[in-house]
Amino acid sequence: MRSHAQAVVIGGGVIGCSILYHLTKLGWADCVLLERDELTSGSTWHAAANIHGLHDSTNISRLQHYTMNLYKDLENETGQSCGVFQAGSLYLAQTEAREHQLRLQAAKAKLYGMNFHEIGVDEAERLHPLVDFTGIRCIMFEPDGGNVDPSGVTAAYAAGARQRGAEIHRFTPVTATEQQRDGTWIVRTPKGDIHTPWVINAAGLWGREVAALAGIKLPLQPTEHQYFVTETIAEIAAMDRRLPSVADRDGEYYLRQEGKGLLIGAYERDVRLWAEEGTPLDFAHELFADDLDRIEDNMMRAIDRVPLVGSAGIKRVINGPMIWSPDSNVLMGPVPELSGYFCCNGIIPGFSQSGGMGLMAAQWIIDGEMQYDMFPWDMARFGDWADEAFTKARVKNQYAHRFAIHFPGEEREAGRPVRTRPVYEAQQAMGTKFGLNYGWEHPAYFDADQPDIPGFTRQGWWHSVGREARALRDTGGIIDISNFAKYRVAGPGAEDWLNAVFANRMPRKVGRSCLTPLIGKRGGIAGDFTVTRLAEDEFWVIGSGMAERYHLRFFREIPLPEGTEFTSMTEAMCGFNVAGPRSREMLARLTNASLATEDFPFMASRWIDIAGVRVLALRVSFTGDLGWELHCATVDQARLYQALLDEGQGMDIGPVGSRALMSLRIEKGYGSWSREYSPEYWPQEVGLERLCKLDKDFLNKTALLEVIDNPAREMLVILALDEDAVSASNADASGGEPIFRDGQGVGRVTSGGYGYSVGRSLALGYVKAGLAGTGDRVEVMVLGKPHGAVILSEPPFDPEGKRLRA
Repeated sequence: MRSHAQAVVIGGGVIGCSILYHLTKLGWADCVLLERDELTSGSTWHAAANIHGLHDSTNISRLQHYTMNLYKDLENETGQSCGVFQAGSLYLAQTEAREHQLRLQAAKAKLYGMNFHEIGVDEAERLHPLVDFTGIRCIMFEPDGGNVDPSGVTAAYAAGARQRGAEIHRFTPVTATEQQRDGTWIVRTPKGDIHTPWVINAAGLWGREVAALAGIKLPLQPTEHQYFVTETIAEIAAMDRRLPSVADRDGEYYLRQEGKGLLIGAYERDVRLWAEEGTPLDFAHELFADDLDRIEDNMMRAIDRVPLVGSAGIKRVINGPMIWSPDSNVLMGPVPELSGYFCCNGIIPGFSQSGGMGLMAAQWIIDGEMQYDMFPWDMARFGDWADEAFTKARVKNQYAHRFAIHFPGEEREAGRPVRTRPVYEAQQAMGTKFGLNYGWEHPAYFDADQPDIPGFTRQGWWHSVGREARALRDTGGIIDISNFAKYRVAGPGAEDWLNAVFANRMPRKVGRSCLTPLIGKRGGIAGDFTVTRLAEDEFWVIGSGMAERYHLRFFREIPLPEGTEFTSMTEAMCGFNVAGPRSREMLARLTNASLATEDFPFMASRWIDIAGVRVLALRVSFTGDLGWELHCATVDQARLYQALLDEGQGMDIGPVGSRALMSLRIEKGYGSWSREYSPEYWPQEVGLERLCKLDKDFLNKTALLEVIDNPAREMLVILALDEDAVSASNADASGGEPIFRDGQGVGRVTSGGYGYSVGRSLALGYVKAGLAGTGDRVEVMVLGKPHGAVILSEPPFDPEGKRLRA
């Protein structure tokens, strides 16, 4: 066994072997994989191994299609069969919401050149004569859907990695992972130790235990999961072709051919957690006792859809473990607090995603960044707040609702609240409906009479949000912005450090603020921040709250100068944005400080007292309206909030939630991180190039220089949808909808919603350069159906910024 390696992968399941294969494919031949038992031990060997391409996330769809196309190439490359069966998949919609979801996915498939299209009942019956399609509203067909052999795929990845020089050691448990002073690692095993700059935890069911060796706690929890295979069904045995699989997610089961029978699996509501105190180290290829009574309801729905199942005998039952994250997505990426430790844990649709996941992991490790924005997979989306109670509650919910639609903006209650601030109970008493942001409860809207029902179309709360948005534009509003990430950088090297991190030049004058991008490894936008100079050696930095742990990776790349401190203030400080045309008048009643434009201009900042509470006041507002951000100590939050509410009551200025803020910022054309701003987009494509000062050095400047002079591949635009189309569908764009022009795909929506104060349904999105531009008519595929729209030349609200700077 090698004593040194470029990377050590821990775990010999399908994901670990895929990562190893892709590392070698991208040029790292000196890599080692360690498996405590036999390859495929744990969850891989007993997986149903279905493969499908479409996902609600566009980038996940791209990676699933990469995976599906990879398997046959892998067979040709290695000579190892992957057991690929691609008879296609039928997707059934029993409800209107499912029909909306499938039509939207079909529109995305058309945009990205994927094969996923609607078929009629006659064609569906020809493809699968055993299915009763009664009551089905819509049928989509994916010709490349199917299944693979889990052991064959894993062996093929392993063979491909070995052919390129990697080593695989079975029956070699890892007993310790010890980080050295230089950031590298010693991986200890009974067969010897390996020194490496990269440890990759792909340990599957043992992901928690392997992470604990390095002092890391991962929010993961295994469950039991059952499927069964029927005896031979005569009608299938008589066929000379393979049947397509059936995705009847409204029925909460999955079904495909296995041999001459059928394989049927279910995600039942009666969830069984397993190994809550830790996965046994001697577990390998064991299964649990059958418990088909738990999935009886699901089985009956499958029998209703395929009546022959009811008379078929059961050949075998598989009841085995799966390990889940709180949102059922993988926990992937470098641990932000450590150097050289990469996680890839909690994978559910492993055989649909294994290739894409391995490729993204290898790119991230070797190049420092993936080609796609995969924040929904980034382990940094969770922090220490995702404790065992939260994780178990969310895993139960995710398992029991595995096939439920995840609607845009949907907020699930399981495991909450986790983190609250002092005003939480007061906001509850006001009838607030809360959202979840990096563990924090924050107000989504204020209306006790309107339940937060999710959907693709406008729900009852749409009107409540409209009242808040219009009120802010008419008079003013008070928005809780405590979930913004806040940092203090202080000391003699503070200015130099910030200039070395961010692309813009830091404010030179005390009391001034600037906006600045953070540049990624490929020259894209890794973040957008507001930086305020409070003193000669003190700065305040504000960024995306959900990305606080994500951005820590970037901040750690530039060492702090001696005597300079970087401190997260997100928990210690809270904030409110008071905005709208009467915001100055209202705040002036609560402070002795002058808020006049000549004394407190746009982008100015200073410490002032509001109602006796010391606040850092910034003359900025994400609403695009006149306003101030007011940041106070957490202990003062309740007192400040009550003072603002009391003073605002007589001026028709009241609380405004995050959903109204979304509408307000879209009216102004403001981008948001992880939607409009991401590492995939260059500064010149999002209108931030003027904030990149190329006459100074900063993080990833070299990468930016390689792309900054390139013609824009696509441009961020704002669109107004035709009112008649929106009224007919009762739906606005929400993000992810394709954009077509004359039948050609030209872009996609990143954010959407109704602009209540301008009376138009709006969307922000990207269109390909040269294919569409200002004034052009396009079609936005809301609910998967074409909605006419026009690309605007400027934001519909205050395009010249007169209100903002008033």
